[in-house]
Amino acid sequence: MSTRLEQPHDAEQDVPLAPRDVPLDLGPDAFRRAGHALVDRLAEFLTALPHSRLTAADAPAALRTTLDAAASLPETGSDPETLLHEAAELLIAHSLFNGHPLFFGYITSSPAPIGMFGDLLAAAINPNVGAQRLSPAATEIEVQTIRWITELIGYPTDAGGLFVSGGNMANMIALFAARVAAADWDVRKQGLSGAGTRPLRVYASTETHTWLQKAAAISGIGSDAVRWIPVDEHARMRTESLRSTIEADRAAGLTPLMVIGTAGTVSTGAIDPLFDIADICRATGVWFHIDGAYGALAAPVPDAPHDLGAIHLADSVAVDPHKWLYAPLEAGCILVRDRTALRNAFSYQPAYYQFGDDVNFYEYGPQNSRGFRALKVWLALKQVGRSGYVRMIGDDIRLAERLHARVAEHAELEPVSLSLSISTFRYVPADLRAAPDTPETREYIDTLNKQLVDRIQGSGEAFVSNAVVAGRYVLRACIVNFNTRAEHVDHLPDIVTRLGREIDRELRPDLRNVDGGSR
Repeated sequence: MSTRLEQPHDAEQDVPLAPRDVPLDLGPDAFRRAGHALVDRLAEFLTALPHSRLTAADAPAALRTTLDAAASLPETGSDPETLLHEAAELLIAHSLFNGHPLFFGYITSSPAPIGMFGDLLAAAINPNVGAQRLSPAATEIEVQTIRWITELIGYPTDAGGLFVSGGNMANMIALFAARVAAADWDVRKQGLSGAGTRPLRVYASTETHTWLQKAAAISGIGSDAVRWIPVDEHARMRTESLRSTIEADRAAGLTPLMVIGTAGTVSTGAIDPLFDIADICRATGVWFHIDGAYGALAAPVPDAPHDLGAIHLADSVAVDPHKWLYAPLEAGCILVRDRTALRNAFSYQPAYYQFGDDVNFYEYGPQNSRGFRALKVWLALKQVGRSGYVRMIGDDIRLAERLHARVAEHAELEPVSLSLSISTFRYVPADLRAAPDTPETREYIDTLNKQLVDRIQGSGEAFVSNAVVAGRYVLRACIVNFNTRAEHVDHLPDIVTRLGREIDRELRPDLRNVDGGSR
């Protein structure tokens, strides 16, 4: 229902202007009715979620039919309360729920309820957090939230930073800042070619997230400029290879740009030897960046991996509050020890931007218009405090350890790796556990587990992803979910073995079930 706003008379013509028709407006009563109804429906959804299917696993074609995807844009509008109801029912019926307690798929957390309210409040106020004058309270809240994150992970509290969409963008911003700092020419004006320029090189382990290929392409250095450093048997960077590669590049007249250490790889949660990397960067004068999008937030947990203690040595750190701070998407954050490095990389001050010398986040990153991502994180940090987060993150880690132990107890499951809150394992039929390790057997087990990942994801009972560890295709369970309890973890191996047996029977129909085994 639209609201008609009375307009003033045209002063020169003394002719009354036609009342303005505003289809998007909602009066206060309609706003309350629609909002209360939506909140009530979401409360029902959240209550029922632990007992619901994790996903309906709809095929894209079926979803397009449900949406009537080929329909033209409506000429006239519809009732907003009805639309909100229909949209809620559509999403609840046809989504994958990463807040479900049996979601173990990717490093995407269950969303904190206070963060849901934070997004609503941020949208209602709608500040443009690009300049302090445009968003006075929001800017100060973002500054404070960044400082609180530095306190949580042990990074210098006077660091600069800003909120972004996620880990990809946070890491990319660090590379752009490092690119300006590494070049002894004006790279923002000259680019990467021409008189006085030299090729730049970036150093990262072969386990580094694909944000790096994107950043290398977008920044202009090209993905061939990345030196991929081999890893050891624990998927950690081999620092002796890093050192020799930097030395060889310098001798060849190349300019080392950045070394990337990962605090929690995507596949297995491995943490690079960050103290050793810091020493090498200090000795060679190369920018040290930590991709801590996942693992850096575990730094304050008692008995956290030793190398997370090196976070304070980095020139920049990327973290993702929508991972282990349980913020609703989107919420990434980049921290940079010297805040001037961000301004050197991104600040331009045209005549139409006269915002003074306060913190203006448009000077710290690529966005001018910026949403209020920090609010939901700020609210959650205030709600639970440091101790609350340390406890919840520690619980996730302990639940992953419990899952790994339960996997080891199953005759048909083989544990492979465990780090932070990621456990990898695979299904191996009982008769193949003791079979000779031949190429044919390895290929069969990989094929079985590939189909098993698809079967689990489509079942709606649970959700796991996959990884390749030491050449083996494995199931990967990651827990960054405050809704997960011990009983959910204990249930997963039963789901995996039951579905694994089904697939094994399908792939080897000539075999008969023996003693309740895998076929």
